[in-house]
Amino acid sequence: MHPTTARPTITVTTDGVGVVSHVGSRLLAGLADRSGLTEAFSDALAPLRERRAGHDPGRVMTDLAVLLADGGRTISDLAVLRDQRALFGPVASTATAWRVLDKIDPAILDRLRAARAHAREQLWAQRAELVGPVAGHRGGGRVWPGLRLMLDATLVTAHSDKESAAPNFKGGYGFHPLTAWLDNTGEALAAVLRPGNAGSNTAFDHIAVTDLALAQIPDHDRHGVPILVSADGAGASRDWLAHLRAQRETGVDLEFSVGFTMSATVQAAILALPRKAWAEAINTDGSPREGADVAELTGLLGDLTAAGWPAGMRVIVRRERPHPGAQLSFTDHDGWRFQAFATDTRIGQLAHLEARHRAHARVEDRIRCAKNTGLDRLPSRQFAINAAWVALALTAADLIAWTQTTLLDGDLATAEPTTLRNRLLHVAARITRGQRRLFARIDSAWPWREQLAAAFARLHALPQPIT
Repeated sequence: MHPTTARPTITVTTDGVGVVSHVGSRLLAGLADRSGLTEAFSDALAPLRERRAGHDPGRVMTDLAVLLADGGRTISDLAVLRDQRALFGPVASTATAWRVLDKIDPAILDRLRAARAHAREQLWAQRAELVGPVAGHRGGGRVWPGLRLMLDATLVTAHSDKESAAPNFKGGYGFHPLTAWLDNTGEALAAVLRPGNAGSNTAFDHIAVTDLALAQIPDHDRHGVPILVSADGAGASRDWLAHLRAQRETGVDLEFSVGFTMSATVQAAILALPRKAWAEAINTDGSPREGADVAELTGLLGDLTAAGWPAGMRVIVRRERPHPGAQLSFTDHDGWRFQAFATDTRIGQLAHLEARHRAHARVEDRIRCAKNTGLDRLPSRQFAINAAWVALALTAADLIAWTQTTLLDGDLATAEPTTLRNRLLHVAARITRGQRRLFARIDSAWPWREQLAAAFARLHALPQPIT
């Protein structure tokens, strides 16, 4: 048989000069520097620096975050950056990176969180000047004003024995971190690393992550715009919702939209609803949702405030015919599948509030992408090092989100990490020098060359942070 197409024969030599790869990831490193993240990390980790001639621990942490955003899986993958000094400058050895991580205790981890918040505030100001302020969040075919914080937990498998790893409810073994994300921009706000057997609806953990997430929001926005906090049914605990309501006393205009447990009382209320109580549901784009309806249950559930729920809380339910072949659960009835949620938003059509809540599903995409930037592969047997690694994974997710919302547009502004790496971050170029400048010359035939060049131009145009 003769092949229908022929690949050109390649002769490989090792005498190339000035050729580098991962040029797009230099954009991430540059944004970390320009936003003040590298400097903030350096200040936070200054007590760890043993000698002035050694590597700056803050710079080591920034390089590790860039590595994870680039797709690195292990600390030894730092060699990808280290062996391209012309592009990334001096990068620490694997042993040095391990030593830095080994020194990060809970107090220093808190300082790293504060450093991330400081850099985020500066980046938001820079982004507002370049492309405008943070836009509202989408749901039900409309844009809702303000910010949306989405909380969700995920399972991380441990393939070897690690400190605090434990069996989980799905029969696996590892950890069960609880995370918080900013839906508007895809930024990773907070996460708490927990054992695999940690509860899904533990109010204490939800409160801790909420406080960490709110601390990441610049003060002007935290106290200046509406904030919606959403979660699935694991968030339906009285203590956590009371904590969310208490934020109003601190000047935070905060509302919640959380899944509500399908208890026997809720089931009885659903069955007691008259036919006229149901209204047509809508899709996330605002179009009618065929075979789905919504109704309010609040008046059929007794005195919710007396039962310990926040005053003014509403419970809304959606019924929907499951797709062919789907298995019904014990909470389903007469061929309908029911899902309930609670909110303290006082105004708005039921269909729009329900579609807004359903948009919480986007958090699954955020977590899936975070697992592609280091969250799914914890490197150490020691819990403290793994907690620091989670902070780096969040920072990597931030660098990608900041790059996309500040420096990119079109399809690349919404691309997932793997696509972004294939098209932009892993691009090769030839380094040349001239006119007292360093040039990275990308192949003139590369389809995304103009987008990468424009992104670097926008990076250089960002206002210098105030120090």
